Amino acid sequence: MKNKLFLTIAFTLLLFAVKAQKVTVIDDITGQVLSNVAVFNKSKNFTATTNVKGQADISKAGVSDSLFFRHLGYKTTAFTPGMLKEIKFVVVMKALNLSLDAVVISANRWEQEDREIPHRIETISMHQIAFANPQTSADLLHAGGYAYIQKSQLAGGSPVLRGFATNRVMLVVDGVRMNNAIFRTGNLQNVISLDAASVESNEIMFGPGAVMYGSDAIGGVMDFHTLKPKFSDNGKTVFSGNVFGRISSANFEKSGHLDFNAGLKQWAFTTSLTWSDYDDLVAGSKGNKYYLRPVYQKTADGEDIEVVNDDPQKQIYSGYSQFNALQRISFRPSAKWYFDYGFYYSATSDAPRYDRLYLTDDDGKLVNAEWYYGPQKWMMNRLEAKYTAKGPLADAIRIVAAHQLYEESRHDRKMNNARLRNQFEKVNAYSFNLDLDKKLGESVSLFYGAEAIYNLVNSEANRIKIADGTVTPTNTRYPDGSTWQSYAAYANLKWKLDPKWVLNAGLRYSYIALEADFDTTMFPFPFVHASVANGALNGSLGLTFAPAENWQFYTNLSSGFRSPNIDDLGKVFDSEPGSVVVPNAGLQPEYAWNAEAGTAVVFGKYVKTDMSVYYTLLDNALARRDFSYNGNDSIIYDGSLSRVQAIQNITRAWVSGIQAGIEINPGMGFGLKSTLSFQKGEEQSEDSLKYYPLRHAVPLFGSTHLTYEIHRFRFDFYAEYNAGMDAGDMPLSEITDATPYAKDSNGKPFVPAWTTLNFKAAWFVNKMFTVNAGIENITDQLYRPYASGISAPGRNFILTLRARF
Repeated sequence: MKNKLFLTIAFTLLLFAVKAQKVTVIDDITGQVLSNVAVFNKSKNFTATTNVKGQADISKAGVSDSLFFRHLGYKTTAFTPGMLKEIKFVVVMKALNLSLDAVVISANRWEQEDREIPHRIETISMHQIAFANPQTSADLLHAGGYAYIQKSQLAGGSPVLRGFATNRVMLVVDGVRMNNAIFRTGNLQNVISLDAASVESNEIMFGPGAVMYGSDAIGGVMDFHTLKPKFSDNGKTVFSGNVFGRISSANFEKSGHLDFNAGLKQWAFTTSLTWSDYDDLVAGSKGNKYYLRPVYQKTADGEDIEVVNDDPQKQIYSGYSQFNALQRISFRPSAKWYFDYGFYYSATSDAPRYDRLYLTDDDGKLVNAEWYYGPQKWMMNRLEAKYTAKGPLADAIRIVAAHQLYEESRHDRKMNNARLRNQFEKVNAYSFNLDLDKKLGESVSLFYGAEAIYNLVNSEANRIKIADGTVTPTNTRYPDGSTWQSYAAYANLKWKLDPKWVLNAGLRYSYIALEADFDTTMFPFPFVHASVANGALNGSLGLTFAPAENWQFYTNLSSGFRSPNIDDLGKVFDSEPGSVVVPNAGLQPEYAWNAEAGTAVVFGKYVKTDMSVYYTLLDNALARRDFSYNGNDSIIYDGSLSRVQAIQNITRAWVSGIQAGIEINPGMGFGLKSTLSFQKGEEQSEDSLKYYPLRHAVPLFGSTHLTYEIHRFRFDFYAEYNAGMDAGDMPLSEITDATPYAKDSNGKPFVPAWTTLNFKAAWFVNKMFTVNAGIENITDQLYRPYASGISAPGRNFILTLRARF
């Protein structure tokens, strides 16, 4: 009787303790609170989320329930009620290192465990972003270790994934595709429109993602998630925020950032503002002197002249500035409904096209007096509605409607030419996405939906006489008023065959139409109208096998496609010195066929390895090749005799490669992480008899990090490395436009190998203040990454002061 009374009293006290106490979640190294941590029991009939103070109310959890704590970038942990009482309801979470328990969204557009996905997906969390200290979102992708970044100028960054780039990879922000009708085959800079300081997490899904994302997703999908508004868990309004200031020496970066959140029970508001200014970039001193800037152009007394550069490491006319703003408003009227409105804005200053400014003629004289991009502007209005409740058609429904406005321009003038050419582009992009999630029994889940996209392209151009401002018309870059539209439906089935095997199968049908009218006033086009309409059926089939909790195998077969856009079909521009690209109305879609296999294994508590191998065949590939125009192989364009080229469907291309990584955590705060990417690609010549190196199959690259963590401190000493490329391995396009490349002893372009040593550190002073510092390229190497038009930064000192409130 006494024992029963004692147990009853103990049970009651434990019940009272759990019901009376909120749980607080903090980071084990920084000691700072973690918001947006998911708290749930095993059956998931109780769920909660930590607020901006890192707290969650667990009063409605069952008294005997173990609670799980899950957060992106951290190891999922579980506690019984008794354990929570012992640790005084303060849960300490550790960064996710040696684990296979990551949660991803990009694979099926809904949250899903990474171990059930038959693709390679790399995730970059918020705390990793803050420690990496990237200047732009292109640098953020580079910090992950598996994306290669090409830069034609400082205001740029074109990601390369598995041998594909530009309009063969997909950019997605908060579920909306950024790729538009004028995403070109040449290097793109649009990723820098995303503010790295407002990114909450990033996922890179490698390989074709056409089933979920449609046209362009051949090399992979880069899925960015911005800061999400955080609600209050009671009736009180809660405020939180972050502010930082950063300076860097190599381009004298001055960046300032502020974001703050106001959370009520049903409403939440997040605002993010970032301003950055970059001076001319200073390259390193130890390397190939070809990468220096010995002379630059200047206009004096109405004459364009060459000036000797007193500091050849300083890449004159490379600096720019940028402003980003984000406003998100969320409304949660009930547990079933969620609404979110987002306003996104980005604008750069004029940004010099650096690789065109050191271009020389046969006599070694500079060709261009001016060549710059006007302000690159991007604005998006996005509205999301989500309904979560079990029904006959879906357990969760999400609708996302968005409008994006892109504005960009190009301005160029040759040395001592009296007129400046100006080309202005504007794209209005409308999109609608419907995504549904339905659980069909205990082991089967169905993800399905539809998508509609409409792009309107406006293009204008003129020439201005420098002396008196006289404006005359000239041919536009694209056909003005052209349209590109896409309509699609998709379905993806996930079937847990048993606890170890998971099957994923997907199918998508897309219909894409393009219309363009050509103005023959300024350029004698051989046609006045072009239209393209294509249907594409894509599929994927993947299997994952987990023989143990710490072991995963996966394999998949998938297809992807890219339908011609306005840039492919209707553009007139000088692609490289001595060449002009003209429209080609006879284009067809290109198709990719991909096979991949991979594994990830955690050995005990100390070692994790992962590797994936892949092969992608691109059939009917779109590429720039020599062409005839009205029977001529050359025409006069912009005052010069230029070889005619056009985007064409060549025979085929292929890429194969390996991605591998290893992490070692021996304990005592030390860690070692290394990544390596190797790829080889070739494209077939027009006569189908010979293969040539594929342009975006970059040389082997990787990184190795030696880390050390102790309470309130984190250190990272790391090396980044890139293999070279001999002249015989250079793609034809890079040989033709060899200006960015150093020359070997035979005068042929090649890429020297390079390695940099780097160091970064963070001091988490207290729960409010953090100091980040670093030195990049410690040995001051002078190098230029493959296909880039600007040399990499030399020795670069970085200092960032952060505050949380």
